[in-house]
Parts: sequence; structure tokens; C-alpha cells
Amino acid sequence: MKRSAYLLLSGLIALAIGTFALLAPEILLASKGVSSAAANVWMQEVGVMLIAVGILAVMVRHHEDSPTLKAILFCNVVIQVGLFAIEAFAYRNGTITLLSGIVPNLILHVCLAVGLIYYIVTMPDSSQRTAC
Repeated sequence: MKRSAYLLLSGLIALAIGTFALLAPEILLASKGVSSAAANVWMQEVGVMLIAVGILAVMVRHHEDSPTLKAILFCNVVIQVGLFAIEAFAYRNGTITLLSGIVPNLILHVCLAVGLIYYIVTMPDSSQRTAC
């Protein structure tokens, strides 16, 4: 898959999940077996962050290889790995009680991180490019 198509797809996923988290946090949390007003607020905050990440991915999808684009992709890997770890530990510790509420997320985080890492690794180093 071309990087531009991958970034469009991952951006649309982030926009969809972020919008859902912002507008219906209680439904997302209920799917994980969690319910509280404070958690709703934090879910909405995560929703706004995901919307921003989705917009960024869509906006940079046609950008040329650059250290800046590589940094954007790397930061997205950090988000994916971080969200994976938080949900896995929360389930293990009993904070999240429904495995069915996190398995799809964990799979999605792994797939997105692997794709991002692929595009980072295959992007030429800026030191290999010639200056104009």
C-alpha cells in the first residue's frame, strides 16, 4: 500500500474513533467495562487528541520524505505503543474488565504501529539526499 493511502486510512480511523470518543465516551467505556464521569472526561480528551492526529495524518499524506515527516510518523508509533500498553495493563490490573472491549483496539494498535514503522524504516535518510 502506498504511504499516502496508508496515512489516509489511518487518519480516517483516528478521526472516526476520536469523534466517537468525543461524542459518546460512555458507550466506548461501557464496551471496556468502565463507567465514571471522570473517565468520560478523559475519554473525550483522548478523542480530541485522536481527531488532531487523524487530521495531521490526512494533511501530510502527500508530503515528500523528510526528517519532519519521519518525526510525525515516529510520534504516531509512540501513540500506538502507548495506548496498547495502557489498555493491556489496565485489563491486567482489573481497571478494564471486559477483554472484548480491548482486543480490537490492541490489534488495531499493533497493525498501525507496524505500518508506521515500515514507512519510517523504508524512508531514505536525509543524509543520503543531495542538497539543492
